[in-house]
Amino acid sequence: MKAVIQRVKNTRLSVNGETVSEIRGGLVVYFGVAVNDDPSTADQFAKKIVNMRVFEDENGKMNLSVIDKGLEILSVSQFTLLADCTHGNRPSFTGAEAPEKAREIYDRFCDKLAEYGVPVKKGVFGADMKIEQYNDGPVTIILENTP
Repeated sequence: MKAVIQRVKNTRLSVNGETVSEIRGGLVVYFGVAVNDDPSTADQFAKKIVNMRVFEDENGKMNLSVIDKGLEILSVSQFTLLADCTHGNRPSFTGAEAPEKAREIYDRFCDKLAEYGVPVKKGVFGADMKIEQYNDGPVTIILENTP
């Protein structure tokens, strides 16, 4: 399992020219599920992400979480995070979980985020999404579980 977490001022996600999700400040989480990932790891990722102190406090120190700031999360399923680029120039995605199981784990992850009281917006699983993102910082954190 892998997540790329980016602090943003605002983000808009659209499919076929129609806005599907939009947040006005918070985190965008690109979430990838690897073959044989344990679904309970999604719970651990959710807890870690909502409590991650990546927002500045009154002293300019990154000391506040998305919960502390009352901001939102846009969660985007992205199998390409599991790309294997070790051979040749064309990435292999054989390490990514099958879509049906990956969707279950992605939905579980989003549900767990919401259980912490954070408003969660979602992308469209498997769709060709267009994302306009205004990064803040930039701050980008990679969280991964390596079996």
